[in-house]
Amino acid sequence: MTIEVANPAPVPAAGRSARVREIATARKALRGALMPILHAVQEDLGYVDQTDLPVIADVLNLSVAEVHGVVTFYRDFRREPAGRTTVRICQAEACRSVGAEELAEHAKRRTGVGFGETTYDGRVTVDEVFCLGNCALGPAVQVGDKLHGRVTPSRLDAILGEAR
Repeated sequence: MTIEVANPAPVPAAGRSARVREIATARKALRGALMPILHAVQEDLGYVDQTDLPVIADVLNLSVAEVHGVVTFYRDFRREPAGRTTVRICQAEACRSVGAEELAEHAKRRTGVGFGETTYDGRVTVDEVFCLGNCALGPAVQVGDKLHGRVTPSRLDAILGEAR
């Protein structure tokens, strides 16, 4: 099994602000532009850094507090780089009914990190998600872009072993 890594390489700080401004400017005419801009920044740069907020606010003529409020309200926005591999464990009802809570606890014990955290070596980030659309094959786990169904603790160990 191959682990697909979807997290972008870090961009030097000097070029980051220019890239964020470019992304924001290209999308500022969209209706409700803030969300598409934040998603694009995260997709392109891996996360939404605190230093990105004033740039986005300036382009959209918003306060930094307004941008910060949106970034911190939505759990999908990262505020620091993710690990080389992101493991997302479904915590929706269908998956929880077949062991997702126990699987999440196992993952936390195995990696030493909780949801939204990254291992000390930067290799693995563990996240929770509320539905991967794989309800019939729960508990579901997504590693990079690859979806896994009926994941047991031992199968998760194998998946995490490859990610390390």
